[in-house]
Amino acid sequence: MYHKVLVANRGEIAVRVIRACRELGVRTVAVYSEADRDALHVRLADEAELIGPAPATQSYLAVPAILAAAARTHVDAIHPGYGFLAENAHFAAVCKTWGLDFIGPEPETIERMGSKTGARQRMQQVDVPVIPGTPGACEEAEALAAAAEIGYPVLIKAAAGGGGRGIRVARSPEELRAVFGAAAREAASSFANAEVYIERYLDNPRHVEFQILADTHGHTLHLYERDSSIQRRRQKVLEEAPCPMLGAKLRERMAVAAVSAARAVHYVGAGTVEFLVDQEDQFYFIEMNTRIQVEHPTTEWITGIDLVKEQIRVASGEALTFGQDDVQVRGWALECRINAEDPDNRFMASPGTITHWSPPSGPWVRVDDGAYAGYTVQPFYDSLLCKVVTWGRDRPEAVARMSRALREFEVEGIHTTVGLHRRLIEDADFAAARYHTSWLEQTFMKRGEHRH
Repeated sequence: MYHKVLVANRGEIAVRVIRACRELGVRTVAVYSEADRDALHVRLADEAELIGPAPATQSYLAVPAILAAAARTHVDAIHPGYGFLAENAHFAAVCKTWGLDFIGPEPETIERMGSKTGARQRMQQVDVPVIPGTPGACEEAEALAAAAEIGYPVLIKAAAGGGGRGIRVARSPEELRAVFGAAAREAASSFANAEVYIERYLDNPRHVEFQILADTHGHTLHLYERDSSIQRRRQKVLEEAPCPMLGAKLRERMAVAAVSAARAVHYVGAGTVEFLVDQEDQFYFIEMNTRIQVEHPTTEWITGIDLVKEQIRVASGEALTFGQDDVQVRGWALECRINAEDPDNRFMASPGTITHWSPPSGPWVRVDDGAYAGYTVQPFYDSLLCKVVTWGRDRPEAVARMSRALREFEVEGIHTTVGLHRRLIEDADFAAARYHTSWLEQTFMKRGEHRH
């Protein structure tokens, strides 16, 4: 096991990794920007290193500064969390060059799965279903020909994309011509790669993802699934595990496909294989996230397995200490992402100082956060403040517990999405699991019931 790990991130995920390391007896080094001097992860780590000014490009994305901090503090490994450099193959490779373990998969795996077109092609080779579309990146004329063959509507997607950016929907040839260039420009701006490809657009699918763990000793397991269908602008808002609409046979088929996908790219570590499930229960691979996910606590609740600690153990060369048959689902878990945003004002970011912070607690309630009373929410980074996660013996109990927890949550000084989640969790459609990837925006938000 490692002696010391540098956590190349901030906020709640940095806090989460620091806590996991402490339980493993591993010392930690936090890195921070000038804006994050008083951040919780800085307070909790054994050591802390300033790496640059507030903008992420000059701090949390500044590879030389992070590696210099690692050298000064003599760490064995770097944990990237999620976001920032977590899926940066170059950073993973440079860590290896510097003699540091990157707590994640091999650089080649990150690069292979980071290309959406390359990942689609590899999945087709191992018989994992993919959505019909172009085999790789295409020009506008090729896109029009492909759309005519597979049928409208279609999605134009960034080949190097993620996080919902670089995506456009076209329902006709005219619309495809109108949005193709915009999708390519957004892809170039977001990912420094203007390549896009085409795939069939699925109306109102479910977004279902399978958690994977794999070690260097040939063991690849799944830890069942999460439903991440409640989304706004293709950004996840609320997740639950397991998926309320998945039958046993479909679950088994998807689990087999997820493990096949991970083995096909020689995956090592914690990762997530993401699928869309259409209204006829056909499922399709969409991408693999080669990192720990924001929503990993729901899987931890229902399996009793600490994913971050297992991720660190695997990276250090240890074998998984359990087999597939040891992974059992017990109960139900929900996660609400609480952001510093104002839902009543087009979800505008709400930076500022938190004057009062009283998160919920009590039986089977978990809050992963990086905030506290007196903490100043910075405008430079993602608006996620914390995650409220609840467990119940069944879905109704988990939902009732989440409702209770959200009503206990008190935050003053900034706007948050706590109120939105209170209404969401008590919605009749949600209670009946009648939702899909467009439901939040097309149905719930238009009713106006999200307002305080």
